[in-house]
Amino acid sequence: MKRRHLLAACGGAVALPARALDFASPPFPTAMRVSTDRIVDITVGIRPFRAQGPRIEAEKRFGKTLIHHYGHGGSGWSLSWGSAQRALALLQAGGANAGERIAVIGCGAIGLTTARTLQQAGYKVRLYAKDRPPLVHSSAATGLWTPDSRVVTNEHASEAWIAGWEAMARASFKVHQGYLGLPSGPVEWHDGYLVADEDFNAPLAGHVGEPDYPDLADRIADLRPQGKALASGEHPFRTSHVRRFTQLVFNIPAYQRLLLEDFARDRGELVQHEFRSPREFAQLREKRIVNCTGDGARALLGETSMTPVRGQTAHLVPQTEVNYALIYRGQNVVALPRRDGLLIAAMGEHDFGNDDLRPDRGHSEDAVRRLARLF
Repeated sequence: MKRRHLLAACGGAVALPARALDFASPPFPTAMRVSTDRIVDITVGIRPFRAQGPRIEAEKRFGKTLIHHYGHGGSGWSLSWGSAQRALALLQAGGANAGERIAVIGCGAIGLTTARTLQQAGYKVRLYAKDRPPLVHSSAATGLWTPDSRVVTNEHASEAWIAGWEAMARASFKVHQGYLGLPSGPVEWHDGYLVADEDFNAPLAGHVGEPDYPDLADRIADLRPQGKALASGEHPFRTSHVRRFTQLVFNIPAYQRLLLEDFARDRGELVQHEFRSPREFAQLREKRIVNCTGDGARALLGETSMTPVRGQTAHLVPQTEVNYALIYRGQNVVALPRRDGLLIAAMGEHDFGNDDLRPDRGHSEDAVRRLARLF
């Protein structure tokens, strides 16, 4: 199923008494307490979409070696480690020696994991960033492992490109597994439910102005435990179309904090600096630079191939007894349990090409109410 179609299905809720859901037999999951009065925060971030896929390439400029590493769409956290390994390979191919100090620009998911990947390979790293977590766009991500989310368009998805993408996805997945079981829970597995008012084979309308994306899910099907369709007596939801799945989830605040702590422990330097022109690269002491500016590359480099995609997420009061994700197909709502809150995300009809960072509370409240129908 295409990511767009998957996400075109989620919404908001009011809590009903537990007896109304009859969670006694079989042992159904705890009902989500989703109501608008439980919204405690709303975050907005920008996905840096590039129709050709992420830009990972080297160039000589201003007397420096630049490795461009940005444009991952909605797959930044998911592809980050595998993508960083490709950036590392370009540095090594260009003659970078172990122990050399490398500049990394950007402190989002791609910048942080690139910095850690370089440190682990024996390089010294100085990280330059205008903002740091939680003030970066990556902090606003939902946190599902979705390496195929708005990462390339159909026209650019050649077999060679897909093979490279698969290698990145698998490499990144492998590294994420090393973060399981840690006290702060930066990476965890959660079961989830895909629910729909109509049959899963019913077509869904796309979002306004969005291109067609390739269906890449089958290439990594072995990394996603296969769920099954559930009969009406096997789930508590007010719909007859339900599938269970299992999904990798990132608790992003804990993950970012851990990466920053590990970066500092390995003597990484973090410099607060905003680059307003690529000519400023020439002033850096480092002769090799990895540019992980994400959506910032549009303004910094005049990157016309980039399209901003707005994403808004409502944070509800944490509900620790809820340990399952929920995707409401056809209602454009995703609910995700994280340690920092119950997250409710919903795409807007005009989010593609939109870089407006102002929260729209009405949009989130509508999503919460749509999700309420399920309970």
